[in-house]
Amino acid sequence: MPLDTADIERDWDTPVVDAGIAAKASIIARVGLLDLRAGTGSFRIHELMHRIGYPLGVHVRANINLTDMDVSCSDGVSRITQVVDLPTTGVNTERIWLLEHFADWFSVNIGEPGTTYHAQTSVSTAMVQQLGNPEAQRSVLSATQKAHRELEKRKRVHDKAVKRVKERGFRPPKGQYAEHFEHIGKTREDVAAEQAAAAEAQAKTEAASAQSQIHNRSRVVAAISDSAVHARNVTANNNRKNDSGQIGNGSVRIDSSNANNVINENAGNANAVSPSAAIKSTSSKSQAEPKATTNATAKANRGITVRQAHERLSLIQHRKPLYTPWFSGLASAVACACFVFLLGGGPFDMIGAFVGAGIGHWVRRRLFIYHLNQFFVTFVAVAVAAFACIGTLRFIGFFDPVALRHDTAYIGAMLFVIPGFPLITGGLDIAKMDLPSGIQRLVYTMALILMATLAGWMVATIVHLNPQGFEPLGLNPWVNTALRALTAFGGVWGFSVLFNSPQRMCFTAAFIGAITDTLRLTVVDMGMPPEAAAFLGAMLAGLLASAWRSSVRHGFLPPYLGYPRICLTVPAIVIMVPGLYMYRAMFYLGQFDTLNALDWAFRAFMVILCLPIGLAMARVITDKSWRYDV
Repeated sequence: MPLDTADIERDWDTPVVDAGIAAKASIIARVGLLDLRAGTGSFRIHELMHRIGYPLGVHVRANINLTDMDVSCSDGVSRITQVVDLPTTGVNTERIWLLEHFADWFSVNIGEPGTTYHAQTSVSTAMVQQLGNPEAQRSVLSATQKAHRELEKRKRVHDKAVKRVKERGFRPPKGQYAEHFEHIGKTREDVAAEQAAAAEAQAKTEAASAQSQIHNRSRVVAAISDSAVHARNVTANNNRKNDSGQIGNGSVRIDSSNANNVINENAGNANAVSPSAAIKSTSSKSQAEPKATTNATAKANRGITVRQAHERLSLIQHRKPLYTPWFSGLASAVACACFVFLLGGGPFDMIGAFVGAGIGHWVRRRLFIYHLNQFFVTFVAVAVAAFACIGTLRFIGFFDPVALRHDTAYIGAMLFVIPGFPLITGGLDIAKMDLPSGIQRLVYTMALILMATLAGWMVATIVHLNPQGFEPLGLNPWVNTALRALTAFGGVWGFSVLFNSPQRMCFTAAFIGAITDTLRLTVVDMGMPPEAAAFLGAMLAGLLASAWRSSVRHGFLPPYLGYPRICLTVPAIVIMVPGLYMYRAMFYLGQFDTLNALDWAFRAFMVILCLPIGLAMARVITDKSWRYDV
């Protein structure tokens, strides 16, 4: 969005609270645009822009779609509307998290700490201040904690220095850290001698300064006396000449005037260097300086400027991905291999999915560098993943022919392209009555799924596969439950990495996902329909995420573990998305078996429908803004 317009540049160095409506709206709209590009739902974007605009006295009205929005801002006097759009969309949970902390930092710095997300705003302030630190590129939180540890270390040194000074009978000087205690470890005699020497040196300096002032004043007075004598002599001579008739009265007046000018000039020089005049001049200057200092302090106390706000937003916008393509490929391989086990696959299926998903996602990341079309990249990545999975199983088949019978494994290798974020946020937008945004997100999700399943079906047709599902493993129920919890943890961790979540956020989401997905599969084994189990698992994930956030807010957990709920719930339930159902629907559709195609399509639709409903139900239970229509 353009920031070089005249009405914004005029207030570039003005405190935000004193800026015009154009500058305020530029911050509000840019925050919303960054949140939209991070892939979150419109309900969160509305909430975030309101948190920025409310302390500024700006009313915000926005229409948000999948890749564009128009934002109208009004302060009661003026109104401005900005239309911004994006070339594409994606998911970046780290950006969602940082924008939440930016909102807290912004509110505190403009004097509105009551409109914050977190109870301890010092964490948000420290994190936003560390954004410019090169060490924060890999992890903002680690850089913040390192700076905090260094500060704590300096404070400990300071406290020890104070204690040592007090033990020696001295009063510690006023200072923040130990470098101000220069006399630590010295004896009383040493300190007394140094103080006496400093006092003597100061007395000599003052005496020399006074002597210099007296000498200068004497010279000036002598110059004034000489000028006065010279003026009197000139006047007397002119008078004598006038009496003799040689020169007229006008010349006498001119010379007298010149003499007076000489006296006044010298007197002015004397005032310029005389102590009394210098004191008077210094006094008038000192009266003017506090006034200017007071104005500058008052301006500084008005909070951050428009420039400072945009500089912090630029640091958030231009942050590089946390993970390299190879590490993302590894996370994708782990996630899909775990996903396959949860679907009922065995070791051969997991190996094929691991290799195929790892290579496929690596290819997808490399293609995205060239800003290629998302649907084209999805098709190519899924085809590469499917061929890599099949090739791996065929290679294993040379040593163990059993691997050749695992035709369904390649479906697990393509599950890394499931658009879980727009799928869930679209349903939540509809629950919040934002129908245009919700419908667009769901259509976008269906388009990506269609491209992925179409690519998988074409590969299966080319190599003559006939996937019929996974064979039962026959594990002990307790062992099976333990393995499900472990693989659910690994699967959610892998998807969190794909969403660019910091590692602590990944592990938190994985902890929630291990509980909810294990419970979902257990109740399915007990006879509950998969749709109802998906609803139960999603609702439990939402409740656990709310409980986690509440624990952080009330001090039961460290304040730096306070993450947005959507960054925890979506990775935790994306592993519940029925990718196998959707693919089998497309496979039967390609075989023109419409009855089986509709059967699997409606099974997938019911599970997909229940996931956002479960999350919305959890928000209604725990959040007043979702409980009432206001």
